[in-house]
Amino acid sequence: MAKNMSMTKCPMPVQDPIVRRNNFQEVALGYTYEMAVEEAKRCLNCKNKPCQSACPVAIDIPAFIDRVANEDMEGAFKILSSSSALPAVCGRVCPQENQCEGKCVRGIKGESVGIGRLERFVADYHREHSDEKPQMPVSNGHKVAVIGAGPSGLTAAGDLAKLGYKVTVYEALHLAGGVLVYGIPEFRLPKVIVQKEIDNLKAIGVDIETNMVIGKVLTIDELFEMGNEAVYIASGAGLPRFMNIPGESLKGVYSANEYLTRINLMKAYLPDSKTPIKKSKNVAVVGGGNVAMDAARSAKRLGAENVYIVYRRGMAELPARKEEVEHAQEEGIIFKTLTNPVEVLGDENGMVCGIKCVEMELGEPDESGRRRPVVKPNSEFVIDIDTMIMSIGTSPNPLIRSTTPGLETNKHGCIITNGDDGLTTREAVYAGGDAVTGAATVILAMGAGKNAAKAIDEYIKNKN
Repeated sequence: MAKNMSMTKCPMPVQDPIVRRNNFQEVALGYTYEMAVEEAKRCLNCKNKPCQSACPVAIDIPAFIDRVANEDMEGAFKILSSSSALPAVCGRVCPQENQCEGKCVRGIKGESVGIGRLERFVADYHREHSDEKPQMPVSNGHKVAVIGAGPSGLTAAGDLAKLGYKVTVYEALHLAGGVLVYGIPEFRLPKVIVQKEIDNLKAIGVDIETNMVIGKVLTIDELFEMGNEAVYIASGAGLPRFMNIPGESLKGVYSANEYLTRINLMKAYLPDSKTPIKKSKNVAVVGGGNVAMDAARSAKRLGAENVYIVYRRGMAELPARKEEVEHAQEEGIIFKTLTNPVEVLGDENGMVCGIKCVEMELGEPDESGRRRPVVKPNSEFVIDIDTMIMSIGTSPNPLIRSTTPGLETNKHGCIITNGDDGLTTREAVYAGGDAVTGAATVILAMGAGKNAAKAIDEYIKNKN
């Protein structure tokens, strides 16, 4: 088969920035059939598979791309779905540039193969063209409980269910999906796609119970009393952090978690929403990660005239995906880098009216290897705003650890495990995802879920 030796990947069709910043429809429109086949032909099908070694869920990437190049889309999907429980999700939100695409040989002298774009195409093609129903696995007679219906919990549940386990997932919110439904906006990840992935898990026997706050409704000890032989904690990291600067308690200050949850889960952007969110004119989002980009771009779509990203390092140090930064810039988000807030200013009614900031400059590297930002003398200035969104990270909720004797955590509240298999300091209790690492990526959480499912299966087989 003739290879496509183009040095650049096939561009992703997108909505026009002027149009999309006024709606919540998906920004990236996806490859056409012809685009996908042409892009797949750029893959060299390397024998040592460096792309696969960089994938947290170990997808056989050259194999699935070869199927696309040969126009066998269902074959490609079978390869994808054998490793990933959420391929349509990962194709949209996984940071491929730092993982599989970052190791692609084609990226040495040009652009890498568009692995994420091809994954998305294959998953979407299957959803739109296949009537095949997932096969119900044969029961092995054992029960496992999973806490949290986010990407890590859903991955573990799916892998265990395929092995014959009766899996019940306990979700604190009223909808399954975790960060996929409350954190990532509709314009990046349509919720119908998340729901379809969840429906596929239910079809193979995974039970999902919502409004179940473990540590309050049930404890982990009670889950064992109900006949579960192991428990996987994938409760995420939903507790927001703040800067502890003056004025953070003023009206109009949100955590990014609250802001995005009200928009994504409660549809606050709809005219008839029962939980409307404040209509803002000038918004500052503090932080530089993907969550900060999501909050800023959501604020723009809600009608804000000026939306600022306030980040204490430079553009080169922004931790957000390059694609998300570019999309934010195209949509008119204003980047105030090398800037740090020191006080939130309020008016006579206790409402936010501005933030006092200082200019920063990059000094010597800190323990992480990044240059430490230091304050530039006599550099104070004020940005006029009426809404401030804090997006400087999250930590795990303390409820589970405070109600589970013997479950040890570190100083950040993250559950301590013994390594890749996710075993905690309690026998038969495993943990993974953000509950262990702190806020990280969807695909890393999924990788932890896969590892834990394998370890749980080995533990129960050895025990019996």
